[in-house]
Amino acid sequence: MWMTLISFLGGPVVKALIDAYSAKLKAENVDSKIAADLAASEIASQTAETKAVMQYRIAEIGHWHEPDKLMGYCVALYFAKLLVWDKVLGFGSTEALAGFAAITANLVVSFYFAKRGFENVARIIKR
Repeated sequence: MWMTLISFLGGPVVKALIDAYSAKLKAENVDSKIAADLAASEIASQTAETKAVMQYRIAEIGHWHEPDKLMGYCVALYFAKLLVWDKVLGFGSTEALAGFAAITANLVVSFYFAKRGFENVARIIKR
């Protein structure tokens, strides 16, 4: 019962660690023990890789060239040109976006408005 509860709360990494530990305890011969040790070391390397990716993402935060910011800059530049240059100042005429470009621009704008809300909900759930 406790193993089920811990695996439900801890996610796949904790479940895999519990399975590897259980396999190590149940290993009766050398081959099974080697397989259990190999499984445990593979899980440890996956955990280390996940930590390295998270450290890279944390190091990238705050720079102007983050990938999610670059698309936002492009869409903001387009809308600024469309609204300020064409509509307010009346200096040009830009065709409205259509098809894939319109869908992509709408997704980028909605990403910026929805991202923070999703982060807050995830932070509350994580507690």
